[in-house]
Amino acid sequence: MKQLSAINSFFWKYRTRFFVGIIFVIGANYFAVLTPQITGFVVNQVQLHLPGAKPVLSKPVHDWAVAWFIHQIEVGNFDFGSLVAICSVTILLLAIIRGILMFFMRQTIIVMSRHIEFDQKNQIFQHYQKLDTNFYKTNTTGDLMNRMSEDVSRVRMYTGPAVMYLINLVALIGFSVVSMLRKDVTLTLYVLAPLPILAITIYLVNSVINKKSERIQALLSDLTSNAQESYSGIRVIKSFVQEKAMLGFFKKNSESYRAQAVGLAKVEAIYFPSMALMIGLSTLFTICIGGIQALHDSSKIGLVVEFVIYINMLTFPVSAIGWTASMIQRAAASQKRLNEFLETEPTIQNSKHAVKSDVTGDIYFNKLSFTYPHTGIKAIQHLDLKIEKGNKVLVLGRTGSGKSTLAQLLLRFYDPQEGEIRIGGKNIKEIDLNTLREKISYVQQDVFLFSDTVTDNISFGMSKQASTEMVEKAAKFSSVHEEILGFDKGYDTMIGERGVTLSGGQKQRISIARALIKDPEIIVFDDCLSAVDAKTEYRILTNLYTYLKEKTAIIITHRIFSTFRFDAIIVLENGAIIEKGTHEELMLLNGYYAELYRVQLTEQDKEITEISPQI
Repeated sequence: MKQLSAINSFFWKYRTRFFVGIIFVIGANYFAVLTPQITGFVVNQVQLHLPGAKPVLSKPVHDWAVAWFIHQIEVGNFDFGSLVAICSVTILLLAIIRGILMFFMRQTIIVMSRHIEFDQKNQIFQHYQKLDTNFYKTNTTGDLMNRMSEDVSRVRMYTGPAVMYLINLVALIGFSVVSMLRKDVTLTLYVLAPLPILAITIYLVNSVINKKSERIQALLSDLTSNAQESYSGIRVIKSFVQEKAMLGFFKKNSESYRAQAVGLAKVEAIYFPSMALMIGLSTLFTICIGGIQALHDSSKIGLVVEFVIYINMLTFPVSAIGWTASMIQRAAASQKRLNEFLETEPTIQNSKHAVKSDVTGDIYFNKLSFTYPHTGIKAIQHLDLKIEKGNKVLVLGRTGSGKSTLAQLLLRFYDPQEGEIRIGGKNIKEIDLNTLREKISYVQQDVFLFSDTVTDNISFGMSKQASTEMVEKAAKFSSVHEEILGFDKGYDTMIGERGVTLSGGQKQRISIARALIKDPEIIVFDDCLSAVDAKTEYRILTNLYTYLKEKTAIIITHRIFSTFRFDAIIVLENGAIIEKGTHEELMLLNGYYAELYRVQLTEQDKEITEISPQI
């Protein structure tokens, strides 16, 4: 239950609805307990008019409102028919009033739970976005989605129905028990005798339910992750004809979930038979003991009827104890899973002295070392590199040499374990994180496009609405404008999930346009031209050379761009710089770069070199 204390702030936020809802619950149940008393009064009046009626030895105790009502009946001196009619109409009015109050009860508490659900989902989504890259590498998308959907929905069942039914049963049981004790203490104790047994049963069953609920939610996360990966990788599954294998894997996970869910259902099935048994025993005690008392005192006849109505009124609240307890236990298990992520602090945060300064000037990687925390791979080792403002730098190296890691460290997706990165003389840890990333455009190796229009994908990184001219200009620089115009709806064409409707080259060029439209001070291209042909690559590089004239650019790749003149070229190997210099200097060294240049210079590169002088 301590896990659920995390949502107390939401109850306080909507405290007006919550407390007004409590008033409606109490009011509805107060009017509910008046009905049995009036009914008992009518039954006593009826038996007094029957032949052979026994004298009344004691005067029943009533609630002040019922006592006032009976007093008005007696003062009015109504005949028997009018008395019954007035009491019937009164009982009907009490039911109508209770119904109205119950309507407002749901309009306050249940609507409050929907507001809390809305706020909680926003809170979780906002927190997800704050978490660092390492978090997403160690947690599956399916699990993240399941916690924000299924777990939040189960918590809503606590903030709405469970809370409402809990208050309702406490109020109704409280009013009913007080009324019963005022009438007959001995009979009340006999009637309530089965309830302690019921409480022990609920406690034992709930402990089992809690454990099973946690296991079920974990299995559901695995199932969701399995399905999400299958949908995202459906083309790979089909191309390798692995539909049957994936179905078998899904069935295995689904069977585990089914077995646990069925087990939970069996445990929960203990509740309702237990409720029915306890209620049945209470009714039996009422009729037996009350009947014996009625043989000596005719006023007890109305009391027996009144107690039977109370027991029937308590049937749903008492049976709802199990249901409510189950919802609370499930909500606690779900909130525990939510708290695990909500209490996860991002390792990449703004320092207390972070400032929103300009991100411009020389970039200095000073004795940089970095090891990936989730794998232990040493990606960067004692790296020293200075990139002057406005320089164009080519970063080469084999797969796993640390090229992409360098870019991710520059944008503070990770922080190095040793050394520092400075821009314009300032440690990037002292620069506001949002400001840093706003001023640096990063074209990732793994292109991601959203299921939205071409225009919205290109202008995604803009803090304000981008004009049509700005979008088209960025598309022209990335050599994708003409192809976009060829789409059915041009720039308003919807792109499928992850850009599935586009070719690899089109996705890369749209991602380049998305980076260029920001007009950043620094731009990083991470192997972003691997899916385009040589001629398209040449056009893009020609455009980029014009665009990047006054900007600092880092181009990361595993191949050489012979048509682009770089101020510096560095070659990485195992996270360290093994060669550094201009094209001419590295060719004279006749080392790794020179060998790579000779090997990777394809026939298409040669054709482009023949038709165009070096830029």
